[in-house]
Amino acid sequence: MGKKLIIVESPAKAKTIKNFLGKDYDVIASKGHIRDLPKTSFGIKIEEDKFIPQYRVTKDHQATAKELKEKAKKADIVYIATDEDREGEAIGFHIAHVIGKKPDELPRIVFHEITKTAIKNALENPRTLDINRVNAQQARRLLDRIVGYKLSPLLNKKIQKGLSAGRVQSAALKLVVDREREIKAFKPKEYWTIEGIFKKTEGSLIKYHGKKLDKFDISNKQQAEEIVKELKPLTYEVSKIEKKITTSKSPAPFMTSTLQQVASSELGFSPRKTMQIAQKLYEGVKTPVGETGIITYMRTDSLNIAKEAQEAAVEFIKKMFGDEYAEPKTYDKKAKNAQEAHEAIRPVDVRLTPDDLKNYLTKDELKLYTLIYSRFLASQMKDAKFETQNIYLTNEKGEFKISGKKLIFEGFYKVYGKPSADTLLPEFKEKEKLKPEDVKAIQHFTKPPERYTEASLIKKLETLGIGRPSTYAPTITLLQNRDYVELKEKKLYPTETAFNVIGVLEKHFPDIVDANFTANMEEMLDLIASGNKDWQEMLKEFYHPFMELIQKGEKEIPSQKIAKPIGELCPECGNPLVIRKGRFGEFIACSNFPKCKYTRPIEKEEKKVDVKCEKCGADMVIKRGKKGEFLACSNYPECKNTKPLNPPEVIKDVKCPGCGGDIIKRKGPRGEFYGCANYPECKFISKFRPVNKKCPECGYLMAERTYRGKEVYECIKCKKREEK
Repeated sequence: MGKKLIIVESPAKAKTIKNFLGKDYDVIASKGHIRDLPKTSFGIKIEEDKFIPQYRVTKDHQATAKELKEKAKKADIVYIATDEDREGEAIGFHIAHVIGKKPDELPRIVFHEITKTAIKNALENPRTLDINRVNAQQARRLLDRIVGYKLSPLLNKKIQKGLSAGRVQSAALKLVVDREREIKAFKPKEYWTIEGIFKKTEGSLIKYHGKKLDKFDISNKQQAEEIVKELKPLTYEVSKIEKKITTSKSPAPFMTSTLQQVASSELGFSPRKTMQIAQKLYEGVKTPVGETGIITYMRTDSLNIAKEAQEAAVEFIKKMFGDEYAEPKTYDKKAKNAQEAHEAIRPVDVRLTPDDLKNYLTKDELKLYTLIYSRFLASQMKDAKFETQNIYLTNEKGEFKISGKKLIFEGFYKVYGKPSADTLLPEFKEKEKLKPEDVKAIQHFTKPPERYTEASLIKKLETLGIGRPSTYAPTITLLQNRDYVELKEKKLYPTETAFNVIGVLEKHFPDIVDANFTANMEEMLDLIASGNKDWQEMLKEFYHPFMELIQKGEKEIPSQKIAKPIGELCPECGNPLVIRKGRFGEFIACSNFPKCKYTRPIEKEEKKVDVKCEKCGADMVIKRGKKGEFLACSNYPECKNTKPLNPPEVIKDVKCPGCGGDIIKRKGPRGEFYGCANYPECKFISKFRPVNKKCPECGYLMAERTYRGKEVYECIKCKKREEK
């Protein structure tokens, strides 16, 4: 009797599944898409409005295809076990064609987690490949090929070489460019608030002469100072004391987008890194019980939880923390256009705690597993409860409000994160008469919108329905690789090229950068996947209007590649030299290109600065190196003195708790951090900006940071947090 063959996508997954099954099974990996459209040609044949993809086995999959064919011939039965999403369904479809089988005749097995039980259940309940999902994937692939293959060359021709456009990529880039336009156009608006101090506790003026104050009611210093002068000498009465119970809701379990967002803000992981680690945790790692997958499938836009997993979590919570902490919950909210009926991302077995895996996972794997594990447990726990208190101090001229709160029930905070610190108020009594210890005016200015981070851009894409869980991380990576955006201090900055490209697309291809159009295309793909729309019809509806715009663009888009003569002749052929634009900026080239390929970089004049070299006394000049601009002695090479152009920022009024030295802002491979200026003698570091404030619990230095959307102080040592 021949073996049963199981074909999966990745070698790691194949290895894990092989460990669960006996000698009657052989498990092999296709290593991703085994067939695809050709790289060097359009690859779509169009006949009588039919779009026929010209698939071929990719160059790097030739040996894999050969091995698959040989093993399939010897097997009695071949199972397709690729991921349960559109891409996985399409990979299974292509595998069937490569091994010479009919796609609808091969048993298809699916599982959300890679465990022995899940694999055996899948083998007992096979289905067939879903051709509607395959067609949805084919429609998306051909759609992206049409846009990329027809529009990218036009951008290269009209703007500069090395550019690309894409259905999701260009819509995402427009969001970044639009945000930068808002920031550039922003004009700050001044406003003032009035704060009163009563019993050493600060309150805000909320009413003035019986009128409720709005944000911009006090708009200048003179007005603010007059109010302070009027209110400061007066006596106030405690007119009302409000107490109520508020709740902080337990968080939903992770789906792809929220995992990428929280891993970015909490762990400092890029979306790409998060998905790479999650893939390993899903496919299989070493554990105390052998090699197995420890989280469910990580590309999902669902918040569903299997009933068995929910029951196990509730039982575990009761056992570890008590019955009063457990509360089974379901979460119905999904991302716009949620695609598949997957589960949320959760640990496979809640009994396998992060502590159990300390000696088995890498540091980063353990961090991500801990995040997923604690978030899932928290999703099945009761809400946290706070007692909030509002004190109103009033007279005929004004009313101040003082607010405080304290935690009265931890709820989900028992396992996930820490609640904001209590704000305890001194005792106030109704009708009590008080004079303020101080009344002061505080100036504010409105701030421009924040630039997108990788995490916030993913959240925006998800909200608008642009792309899918599998596309978020690759889209952001592509924008950076194409030099459309630069990641600086965790913020995405669009380059000049991005503005040029989006400007052209907005004018001549508005649908390609329109978020609603891109989201509607996703809805069309959903209809195809559910069997409610023909994929060929969708492609036809898009193709003909799009190609008309391409032909129109060829004629109407003005070239931005205007070559500027520099008044020199080419040393190789004698034709005039000109300045051209390339992917990496401007350069000098021969006007007789492509017959003459002479080029050279533009030499920028060195800028002198008002700084003398401390070694030889010559002027220092600004030079550019691999890591950017720096100061160098103009007497080079006789004097080789260099120094940073922008010396590190020294954090004012804060000293290193280890040695008393200055704390400076530094840059490392993982981004910015704060460290002692006396490094390496003193190795103090902080991920967040230290402040001149001691932790009330352990007395160590605190830092300011954003935690779950709130500005807080956090102890660098014990991690205790309190609201700013």
